[in-house]
Amino acid sequence: MRTLVAPGRSRTGYAFALVITTIVVTVVFVLPLLWVVLSAMKPAAELARVPPTVLPLTWQPETYVEAWRLMDLGRYFLNTIVVAVGTWAVQLAVDVPAAYALSRLKPVLGKGILGMMLLTLMMPAAVLLVPTYLTVADLGLLNNPVALWLLGAANAFTVFLLKRFFDQLPVEVLEAAKIDGAGQLTLLWRVVLPLSRPILAVVSIFAVVAAWKDFIWPLLVFSDPARQTLSVALQRFAPDTPVNLMLAGLVLASAPVVGLFLVFQRHVLAGLTAGGVKG
Repeated sequence: MRTLVAPGRSRTGYAFALVITTIVVTVVFVLPLLWVVLSAMKPAAELARVPPTVLPLTWQPETYVEAWRLMDLGRYFLNTIVVAVGTWAVQLAVDVPAAYALSRLKPVLGKGILGMMLLTLMMPAAVLLVPTYLTVADLGLLNNPVALWLLGAANAFTVFLLKRFFDQLPVEVLEAAKIDGAGQLTLLWRVVLPLSRPILAVVSIFAVVAAWKDFIWPLLVFSDPARQTLSVALQRFAPDTPVNLMLAGLVLASAPVVGLFLVFQRHVLAGLTAGGVKG
């Protein structure tokens, strides 16, 4: 932003450019969300009007209640919560020890192992769908949330973020704990994890949001409609559901993750910047 205003110019010009940029960015991100929220409260006939109305001419907030009842969203919310919470728990249980081992235990070929993990991020997800599905089918995990938990367990990006944070932890604190007789498990549980709350909050939010909005993998795993997640269920209802009810369902499905980010956005920013500067 400072490059938009030449050095030596008045602070007023810099403040003006900052305000304008902030307004533009806010409108770009917030306007589509606000449009969907308001459109869900319009009658279906009004949604088809040309030109479209910005505010509903006839307000129908009860559309949200009707969408919840008609599509039985409570069932699919519960299914999605089970998938998201399980994925989060399994991912932390696998990735935290892996990142700690790569950061502090310095295994042989540790850099090569991390490099191979990061290489998996370059592979298109579609390439892995068929072999992963066949593996899950052979294990008898179809229509079972464990299939989604296991898929999210080993996440190379999460391991990388955690390792980078663990690398920046003060060595003096860890050495003092070792002198007091703490083993590696005690050191991880009682020292490293309490110091790592910012980055744990970040990877937790990433894990929950990714599991909440995932579509392709739940679509393949859950052939039983009663076990499907929100993203899959809403797609199944779309052809036979009025547009305003569909929009209401989309808003309700998105509200938890949007609220989660708004509540923990400070932790996300702190976690992403923590450990970036030594000293």
